[in-house]
Amino acid sequence: MAASSPNKCRPLANFHPTVWEYHFLSYTPEISNQEKVEVDEYKETNRKMLVEAPEGSEQKLVLIDAMQRLGMAYHFDNEIETSIQNIFYASQQNDDNLHVVSLRFRLVRQQGHYISSDVFKQFTNQDGKFKETLTNDVQGLLSLYEASHLRVRNEEILEEALIFTTTHLESIVSNLSNNSLKVEVIEALKQPIRKTLPRVGARKYVSIYENNDAHNHLLLKFAKLDFNVLQKFHQRELSELTRWWKDLNFANKYPYARDRLVECYFWILGVYFEPKYSRARKMLTKVLKMTSIIDDTFDAYATYDELVPFNDIIQRWDISVIDSLPPYMRPAYQALQDIYNEMEQLLTKEGNSDRVYYAKYEMKKLVRAYFKEAQWLDVGYTPKYEEHLENALVSCGYMMAATTSLIGMDESISQETFEWMINEPLIVRAASIINRRMDDMIGHENEQQREHVASTIECYMKEYGASKQETYTKFHKEVVNGWKDKNKELIRPTEVPMFVRKRALYFACVMDSLYKEEDGYTNSKGKLKNMINLLLVEPVKI
Repeated sequence: MAASSPNKCRPLANFHPTVWEYHFLSYTPEISNQEKVEVDEYKETNRKMLVEAPEGSEQKLVLIDAMQRLGMAYHFDNEIETSIQNIFYASQQNDDNLHVVSLRFRLVRQQGHYISSDVFKQFTNQDGKFKETLTNDVQGLLSLYEASHLRVRNEEILEEALIFTTTHLESIVSNLSNNSLKVEVIEALKQPIRKTLPRVGARKYVSIYENNDAHNHLLLKFAKLDFNVLQKFHQRELSELTRWWKDLNFANKYPYARDRLVECYFWILGVYFEPKYSRARKMLTKVLKMTSIIDDTFDAYATYDELVPFNDIIQRWDISVIDSLPPYMRPAYQALQDIYNEMEQLLTKEGNSDRVYYAKYEMKKLVRAYFKEAQWLDVGYTPKYEEHLENALVSCGYMMAATTSLIGMDESISQETFEWMINEPLIVRAASIINRRMDDMIGHENEQQREHVASTIECYMKEYGASKQETYTKFHKEVVNGWKDKNKELIRPTEVPMFVRKRALYFACVMDSLYKEEDGYTNSKGKLKNMINLLLVEPVKI
């Protein structure tokens, strides 16, 4: 947080330098005609296979699941939607196969249709506990475990399912002789499908699926081809963004800030990876990168007296008064203006320039939240827990990011949908809770080592006389409930389109990937570097 007077020594940045520098500048791979032809041929073969599989059959369920997990289901959105609707509207088959029942349940809920969790009652005893005989069915346990992550509040049978499956999978995993299944169980226990980023999940599942003796070679070949073609597409985008970043020279102008362009792009790739969202992805990456610099300026460098005019100029959104800023702040403000002006120019051609109003609205709101924390620190004020939380849900950035993610999308999005977004609907608040709480718990120790406004954790401990462990337990429960709320909000009918709501889901998945054991964005040398390598550097071997 900001130093409280201009005379105070500025803190030295202790963020590690960029891992990637301008690595992707030279990445301008061409997708060959042969690749395009192959992808199109395999796409049609796979589509035919999907359409011809008997409706509602186990074969069709397994096919849809494999397509989704291998990362190429986006080619078959309409066919999958039709198939899932047919399953949903058909009378629920009485099946005593735990794997099939669990898979059907998960696929239907994932698609946004409500299916009652009572389908699992047949697998429980009278006391509500799951039958011990099920422990011999590892595939069934795994499928039930994955299904339990689609639960909403007060679904006791799925709470029981999660405890039952987790306990038994953890106890048997080391003894599994089927290596493919063993790896799948290990990965699932680390991160269930519901919380997995689509591209990361696809890359991992390709190798799991390949080692499964029952795999479909046509599916696998198409998944590999499509992954590599998409990777080249993403590399070109990242090359373009790297050029933008290098031209700004902000790594040198803002040495105190985290230099994390590639990590920002990875973050946004988690929110949408499909080629049709290229423009939206580039816009959002630029906004997120600038937000990161602004956050670090507030949090680790600027004095309070410098932040006053900075907040003022953001609220006024007026480039003509840029000279009111300290010289070092001006390039960042100019770059921010340029990004939104570029958005406006692109969208004006389509008659959608009114969308940019909502992007600016959320950016102003975010900076106001940063500034409020600076004010608290400046006067030595410790806010009440609820007061801190309401501000922290904004300052975590997800409300701004969720709204801004819609700006560059090609789909038709009504003004009512944008109004709904800026009014903090439950699904966006749930994503913000997940973000805030995971960040709170990971970042708590670091914050105590430097001058900082009291964290939400400290506010809660002080106000309620709770221990650190009690507070962590409460916050962990809020993350769990955030996921349940998110699941509920993704069940139809919904007042805004599903593709809008899905953005909030994937923002939460990013948090689960980056902040589970550490702040993977700030400390990006470890698992995040490995994930970026898998997604954006190394092609899949065909």
